[in-house]
Amino acid sequence: MRIVVSDCLRGVACRYDGGSKPSEAVLSLCSRTDALGVCPEREAGLPVPRPPAEQRDGGVWSADGTDLTAAFARGAQVCLSMAQEHGAPLAVLKEKSPSCGPSCVYDGTYSGRLINGAGVFARLLRKEGVCVVSEDIVKACKPSVEHPVAIVLGTGLGHLATLVRPVRRIDYHDIDDFPAEARPMEGHRFEATIGTVDDVPVIVYPGRIHLYQGYSASQVSALVRHAHRLGARDIIFACATGAVEGNAHMGLGIISDQINLTGRNPLAEWDEIRDVESPFVDMTDAYSPYLRTLARGVADDAGIAVEEGVYAGVLGPCMETKAEAAMMRTMGVSYAGMSMICEVIMARALGMNVLGLTLATNMAGEGATHDTVAETATHYAEDFERLVRGVLRLL
Repeated sequence: MRIVVSDCLRGVACRYDGGSKPSEAVLSLCSRTDALGVCPEREAGLPVPRPPAEQRDGGVWSADGTDLTAAFARGAQVCLSMAQEHGAPLAVLKEKSPSCGPSCVYDGTYSGRLINGAGVFARLLRKEGVCVVSEDIVKACKPSVEHPVAIVLGTGLGHLATLVRPVRRIDYHDIDDFPAEARPMEGHRFEATIGTVDDVPVIVYPGRIHLYQGYSASQVSALVRHAHRLGARDIIFACATGAVEGNAHMGLGIISDQINLTGRNPLAEWDEIRDVESPFVDMTDAYSPYLRTLARGVADDAGIAVEEGVYAGVLGPCMETKAEAAMMRTMGVSYAGMSMICEVIMARALGMNVLGLTLATNMAGEGATHDTVAETATHYAEDFERLVRGVLRLL
């Protein structure tokens, strides 16, 4: 996978003060990818060291009053051309920089006050459709023994759990809020495994319960709260779905967003939720752009056919009618399923980084059974496992 990285994060002394800001997490990502280091200010011909510069009044000014707007624009354009030639879908840039800051920059008063905004180069990359993140995002997503990656698997996808080198196993019925009477459906197992996959610490949950079985939204999201209590900051959800004709095909997909058609929300069951500070959760970018971009990069490099689209969660358990499938197509839905919606809401409420993967085993509105869904899933098991393992290795 190709990425673009601010050179100062790689330890190159190109900052205004003559130093660098190396990030261990970014260096680790660079070692696993084809990384192109850039510095817009260096490409603009600005000296090192130099007076600090900040954005103000639509331009960039140095602390000594020099207008650097044209220089920053020139350097950003040079770096954009380099990034385009490199073909990188992801850029990891230094936060707060007037050139590279992905989400916040200094306010132009040289007082150290930060405001929401992006650097000149970061804005150009986003216009080109490049996913731009800060070093903090990379660090927050990096797994460790204290922060394993949680993976929740759906129908026909539980085989991934056999790849775990186990350290500990946990019966679902020992998990708080998980219903004692619940029994796994075909294709699901109710035993979580803590261990490693390719030396990456993980917690794998090879099954789930569903709203259509009569459980509450709080109960179906119990595994998410459990993973969070065990330290997980990243969580990968996988489920079987129906592909909506015209918007997706059968096969593997990356979820970009979701529409909740279940009529349920775990945060509405406030008395049952203990780990969440507030039910008023921002669901913008509910599915992490960073993790989605990594998954796309893994798929492209490995030659795995994968699409990307919006997931609509329905109550179930019956399959979609033709009219319902047509409605979803009009709404821009690519995948329809009966799980994951409440889990993703809970994960976002807990501040977790979410990656949603799906296996579209049938076309929505064209007939399917639970057995045919499970049977079709076996044909894509190898590619699904390669995709998940590839993402884990990049993290």
